[in-house]
Amino acid sequence: MPGFTGTLLNVGAVLVGTGLGLLLGARLPERVRAATMAGLGLVVLVTGVQLALRSSNPLVLLGSVVIGAAIGGLLGIDEALERVGTAFEQRLSAGSPGRWGRASEAFVTSSLVFCVGPMTIVGSIQDGLTHDYSVLALKSGLDLIASTLFASTLGPGVLLSAVTVLVYQGGLALAASGARQFLTDDVVREMTATGGVMILGIGLRLLEIKRLPVGNLLPALVVAPLVASVAARL
Repeated sequence: MPGFTGTLLNVGAVLVGTGLGLLLGARLPERVRAATMAGLGLVVLVTGVQLALRSSNPLVLLGSVVIGAAIGGLLGIDEALERVGTAFEQRLSAGSPGRWGRASEAFVTSSLVFCVGPMTIVGSIQDGLTHDYSVLALKSGLDLIASTLFASTLGPGVLLSAVTVLVYQGGLALAASGARQFLTDDVVREMTATGGVMILGIGLRLLEIKRLPVGNLLPALVVAPLVASVAARL
């Protein structure tokens, strides 16, 4: 039975951080929230670049992103995520007009930031294989801070990302229990680099430089290990 302790801890951190952010956000002037979002966007941008540069083979990274984006575009994943956020936004804003006005953006942005990166992949794999959740415990602390910042600027829609964390990290832990030999260092490295490209796209959105359909890149996380495995055999 794979370990889910780290995932549950991470979900709790997101919920607590969101609660703290909502309490702080209501008390912060708009200029402070704007400055906070700009700072967060810059940090996310730098993080994305650092992760993307971990790739040991740019062609693998390119192939993963392009193929994944094509699949995501055909499936309309980004639009589907937006519709989910908008549906919650419309239903919840009926009782609290204006409060859930950025639910869609909050859901997509926070979900991708919390679920993409080396700590998510490595931590979930460790938890699934050995029940060692130390990496996810550290990630939970970071996500606690990030969710606080997101909720203070984007609003309560960040709460919805807790479901994404539960499904994605829990799914990775479950998959890892049956894919020990397949998840080599090279595979994890390319998955991490591909995730970095997605984080870079989120940074551009947060800074309002370019609103990229980052959700359509999600299949790239599945394509990356396949491309990396093929490249290793050539």
